[in-house]
Amino acid sequence: MSGGDLEGGGGMKNRGSSVSSGETQWISWVVPMFVVANVGIFVGAMYVNDCPRNNLGFQGSCVGRFLGRLSFQPLRENPLFGPSSSTLTKMGALQWDSVVNGHEGWRLVSCIWLHAGLIHLAANMLSLIFIGIRLEQQFGFVKIGVIYLISGFGGSVLSCLFIRNNISVGASGALFGLLGAMLSELITNWTIYSNKAAALATLVVIIVINLAIGILPHVDNFAHIGGFLSGFLLGFILLPRPQFGWTQQHHHLPASARLKSKYKPYQYLLWLISLVLIILGLGIATMMLFKGENGYDHCHWCHYLTCVPTSRWKCSET
Repeated sequence: MSGGDLEGGGGMKNRGSSVSSGETQWISWVVPMFVVANVGIFVGAMYVNDCPRNNLGFQGSCVGRFLGRLSFQPLRENPLFGPSSSTLTKMGALQWDSVVNGHEGWRLVSCIWLHAGLIHLAANMLSLIFIGIRLEQQFGFVKIGVIYLISGFGGSVLSCLFIRNNISVGASGALFGLLGAMLSELITNWTIYSNKAAALATLVVIIVINLAIGILPHVDNFAHIGGFLSGFLLGFILLPRPQFGWTQQHHHLPASARLKSKYKPYQYLLWLISLVLIILGLGIATMMLFKGENGYDHCHWCHYLTCVPTSRWKCSET
């Protein structure tokens, strides 16, 4: 997944590149911590994989043997420079049978910390740094951490509802959640942004491109979509800003009153609708998953969301 360094969707009035007076400029630490955790878990997965000892040689020899037990699986088996699928499964990859029949619901969370290879890890971590640090500086570690984790969970649930014959790993669902939150933040705080159209167009193009990449074979676009929808709704709940126009109009009030949050009616409405939708959406989807229902039984055309057949490739559930 690729990401763009957007300043919260565009420049804000009386803001420039800095936070307006009355807002807190947070120090980003949870996003760097997530990056360190993902890298550390990947190193741990490679250590457990121990290619020189466990590779049977059917797909070729290990790559980077000078790394010892951290060397990569043969490229014919894993072209992303990573561990074997069996190692990923052992460490918590998302797998329908294990979640539903094995009652291992923890895989819905553990899979977002695993990556299929060094290339997969680098792409996701660069995106997380570009997107997450700026959002955390603006809104704080609690809100961005919650959006990241819940979006990752939402992506895992939707992925597991549709994909039964393969494993899934990666932080892409959580990252798409941050993109979705950026979009809803722009919408709910629309009145305090300048260059609205340019900001919206830029963000929509980035989101469309990333979702379009998901229709390629072997890419879990259901995790992307589930994460994006979760983050989009959470953005309306967690990221509305006080309307600074109200503060400026009441400059004659005491400082404590001027800095008091004041939201517009449409922000409250979006907050309420989003809260109801995310509770119902995640709740119903999770219940359907653990009841063993197949998402394709309720959406026969949904396979086009994750793979579009062309003359160059065919699509299947795997």
